[in-house]
Amino acid sequence: MAASAKTATKAATKTKSAKPRRTRRTSRRDPLAITLLKKDHREVEDWFDEYEQLESDAEKLALFNKIALALKVNTQIEEEILYPESRGEVEDDMLDEAYVEHDGAKKLIAEIEAMKPSEEYYDAKVKVLGEYIKHHVKEEEQPGGIFAQAKKGDEELETMGERMAARKEELMAEFGSKPN
Repeated sequence: MAASAKTATKAATKTKSAKPRRTRRTSRRDPLAITLLKKDHREVEDWFDEYEQLESDAEKLALFNKIALALKVNTQIEEEILYPESRGEVEDDMLDEAYVEHDGAKKLIAEIEAMKPSEEYYDAKVKVLGEYIKHHVKEEEQPGGIFAQAKKGDEELETMGERMAARKEELMAEFGSKPN
């Protein structure tokens, strides 16, 4: 009992929203592919919240660079692995919209990367990107969303998760070594 209370407290301190954690209390844990993506989502959401508290341009730039890297990697592994392998299991319209949302996020990331934190609209663009990502994540994670539909399908999400983790490592190294 004490260990589970300690774990719950630890989980609550890691994230500001207890809502996503409730999905883990079901009788079955999420498959690896979904677990990895949800972990990435929570990390980026926390970083957007943290960004709101920053005042220094140097700190804003450093944190935005972390956010941009994480989003680029996440969108690429979803587009290369999850979405194509979920076709037929997940509604086509939902996947098509996800690709379009990714494209919009990529364009906004590129605009922000071309700016300096001291420039007009920099903070506003980061804020809008955060709201955009929050909306996209909600559509992926909601009941009946992409993740729920993928879990109901025949695709082996544990094996897919292993491939996604390996690809994420490759992309983090590749993108992380490129200057913005």
